[in-house]
Amino acid sequence: MAGKEKPPAPQTTPKDADTPEGERIAKVLSRAGIASRREAERLIELGEVKVNGKVISSPALNVTAKDKITVRGEPVGQPEPPRLWLYYKPEGLVTSASDEKGRDTVFDHLPEDMPRVMSVGRLDLNSEGLLLLTNDGELKRRLELPSTGWLRKYRVRVKGNPTDPDLEPLRKGVTVEGEKFQAMDVKLDRHQGANAWLTVGLREGKNREIRRAMSHIGLTVNRLIRVSYGPFRLNEMKPGEVEEVKPRILRDQLGLAEDATAPKRGPTKPAADSKAKPDGKPAAKRLKPGEGLKQLSEAWQKATRPPARKAADRATPGGRPTRTPGPRTGPKKG
Repeated sequence: MAGKEKPPAPQTTPKDADTPEGERIAKVLSRAGIASRREAERLIELGEVKVNGKVISSPALNVTAKDKITVRGEPVGQPEPPRLWLYYKPEGLVTSASDEKGRDTVFDHLPEDMPRVMSVGRLDLNSEGLLLLTNDGELKRRLELPSTGWLRKYRVRVKGNPTDPDLEPLRKGVTVEGEKFQAMDVKLDRHQGANAWLTVGLREGKNREIRRAMSHIGLTVNRLIRVSYGPFRLNEMKPGEVEEVKPRILRDQLGLAEDATAPKRGPTKPAADSKAKPDGKPAAKRLKPGEGLKQLSEAWQKATRPPARKAADRATPGGRPTRTPGPRTGPKKG
C-alpha cells in the first residue's frame, strides 16, 4: 500500500515582504541635522522637499541611500555620526533658529566651523548656562523625552532672604495658574546682602518653570544659571564657550552603539563644501550653523502668518548693535 503523499508546503511570504525599504523621509532629514521630525514634516507640507527631483507632499514616504533628497534646493547628504556639544549660553540670547523680534539667537554666536546643530530643550532669554547642542534629530528627541528623566540643576539667585521653611512648598510640588509642577530639589546655599543663592534640581522642563514657581512663593529670580543636564556639567566653561562631548563618553552615557558615534572613513566633508565640483561647476553653498532651522522657521511663519501682518514681519530691525558675549566667571556678587 502506497504511503500518503504529503501536500506541498504552502509558500510563505516573509513578514516584512510588504514593508517598504528604507526609512521615513522625516526621520532621514532629522538624522541629517536638517530639522526635527516635526519640523521636517512641516517642510514637506510647504513643498520644500524633493526626492529624485519631485516635490513630495506627504511624510509617509520611505527613502534609501540611493534616493537623492533636496531641501529648498540644497542636497541632503548622508547622516553624520551623532555628536553632542556643551554650550554656555550667555544671558540675552534667544534659543531658537530665528526670532521674529530680530533678537540675537544662540546660533548667531556659534563658531563658524560647527555643523548645523539643534538645541536640546531651551533656556529662556534671561537665563544662562548649559545648553546641549546636537547634529542628530533622533538624539535630540531622545534627550528631550520625559522618560529620560535626567536631573537638571540650576544656580538661582533670588531677591530677598528666604528661610528653609519658605522653600518647602516647592519640594512638595506647587500648582501655578492651573499648571502642576513636580516636586523640586531645593537647597538654600547662602544669603548675600539683599539676595539669596539657591540650588534647584528638576526633572521636567516646563516654560519658565523655576521663575514661575519662585514667584508663586513670593520670590523674584534675578539670575538663573543651568549648571548641569543629566551627566553633563558646565564646570569651568565661560559664557559663549563650546565643548564637544567625546564619542566614548557619549556612548557610555547614552548607550549608543560604538559604530554609531565612530567617524566615517574617507572625506569628512561632502562635495558641497568644496569650492567646485569635479565637473567644474560651482558646488552648492553650505548652510551656516542653524541656518537650516532658521529657513524652516521663516518659511513656516510666512506660510501661516495672517496676510495683514506679512509686510510688517518682512521689515528688518535696523540700528540694533550685535551683542558679543562678554567673559564672566561664576555668579555675580551682590
